[in-house]
Amino acid sequence: MSSARILRVMNSGAMMTIAYPLKRDEREAVAAYLGKAGPDAGPPAQVFCKERGFKLDASAKAQWNGWSPNAANTRFQPSDRAGLSIDQVRNLKLKWAFAFDGDISAYAQPAVIGKQIFVGSASGMIYALNADSGCIYWTYQADSPVRSAISVAPLAKGHAALFGDLNGNEYAVDAESGKLAWKKKVEEHEAALLTGAATVYNGIAYVPVASWEETRSINPEYPCCTFRGSIVALRVRDGAQVWKTYTIPNAPKESGKTKTGALRFGPSGAGVWGAPTVDPARRRLYVATGDNYSPPATAYSDAILALDLASGKIIWSKQATSGDAFNSACVAGVNGPNCPEENGPDFDFGSSVLLVKTPQGRDLLFAGQKSGVVHALDPDKDGAIVWQTRVAEGGVIGGVQWGMASDGQNVYAASSDAIFVTKNQVRVLDSEAGGGLTALRVNDGGKAWNIAPLKCDAQAAGCSPAQSAAVTAIPGVVFSGSMDGHLRAYSTEDGRVLWDFNTIREYSTVNGVKGKGGALDGPGPVVVNGLVLVNSGYARFGGAPGNVLLAFWAE
Repeated sequence: MSSARILRVMNSGAMMTIAYPLKRDEREAVAAYLGKAGPDAGPPAQVFCKERGFKLDASAKAQWNGWSPNAANTRFQPSDRAGLSIDQVRNLKLKWAFAFDGDISAYAQPAVIGKQIFVGSASGMIYALNADSGCIYWTYQADSPVRSAISVAPLAKGHAALFGDLNGNEYAVDAESGKLAWKKKVEEHEAALLTGAATVYNGIAYVPVASWEETRSINPEYPCCTFRGSIVALRVRDGAQVWKTYTIPNAPKESGKTKTGALRFGPSGAGVWGAPTVDPARRRLYVATGDNYSPPATAYSDAILALDLASGKIIWSKQATSGDAFNSACVAGVNGPNCPEENGPDFDFGSSVLLVKTPQGRDLLFAGQKSGVVHALDPDKDGAIVWQTRVAEGGVIGGVQWGMASDGQNVYAASSDAIFVTKNQVRVLDSEAGGGLTALRVNDGGKAWNIAPLKCDAQAAGCSPAQSAAVTAIPGVVFSGSMDGHLRAYSTEDGRVLWDFNTIREYSTVNGVKGKGGALDGPGPVVVNGLVLVNSGYARFGGAPGNVLLAFWAE
């Protein structure tokens, strides 16, 4: 095997749970020692489009650009852009499948601009595909896995496809050719990673920064912890930094030693996992933060922050859970010396903030938390709480995980609440725990409806009804994926299931690579111009592996 492939397996493949405690340079050293030099071979010529060149129609009305079709991150696609009615949803059929060669997770949400699809992969390969057939226009190889959604933005000439990798690099490649325009290391900490999409506004890309360091703590010799989450504003035209704001203002300091003699540092953590939300009217940028990795716990962890768009200055903050310090040394089966005394509850925010105008014309912010609570905040009153509603029990991999959606009437929140049980001395997902979908009225947080999870096949690998993936809404319909591989469409009127497709199966793919579906987690479906796109396969947290991008279409 090539060193590149071995490194990929440690970063995002079958060996990732073993490699988590290793620093990046240690993993690279292992891969270099075991593997052969040189890159992997790319896709064969026959899977590329006959017409390799295209002119991107950035003015196309039908598009899904970035994490959400809009900078308010509502994940709502209006009917004229969705191109999909309720009756058509009932008749959705698989149009084509595209497999990511050698991967066991498919976790990068695609972007669609006109007839072009841009999508990353766990191998770090970026693909530009034809929306009708799935043929390849071009590929670009990033330095490490890419799980962020892709955002397309204008350059002086043409357009750039922006994305981040799991080494803390943000890239801009020419959307029509795949050639690199610029690459920027937005955070020098060796454990930095980019999972959330950049949100672009007025020529500035706002990049959220998170980290692997929480898992480094499993190693009892690791000096935990020194990473600080941040938002970095970059100029789209050249990647120059405009400003950078840390979610922990003061740098970590040495604070003693663990019982095994490893140095201890703090405060740390408070990564930003989701795409920032732009509020042009108030000139604000809203971000949701994660927990602290080591004490002391800080005021900006597990919080919603409002930043000034121009300067990055924090204008106000609203903390949902105080005193939350947690890392992977705290989980069952590890119980390592790097676990802070607080030991959780690990109720961070993994999803983006939604900016929604209510039917009465009032703007509200909505944030779903791993605690299982959805929060409504007033942006005109420094984030004052308007209402809070519990939609799940919450937990380490519980509550609202990756994203909610809103059509302006309701906020739709899926529940994870996945838990592990031990069977035959192996920790596996509980096949009867987790899941459910709730519609909350935007005005008062009352439950318009709540749908219990559908049971999964307890004999299937990775079976779990947990609905961790981000949800997506179009008029009359909300899509939600589950860890058991099912993608379902629910009626926004009463929550009844309109359509159900089990993605865990083998596929004949348009690029000739062996394809198989798995758990649905992380990104949600993308709906544009009659097409429904979803990635299937998520090999983390006990989920079933898979490596396919699926395209559905109603004749």
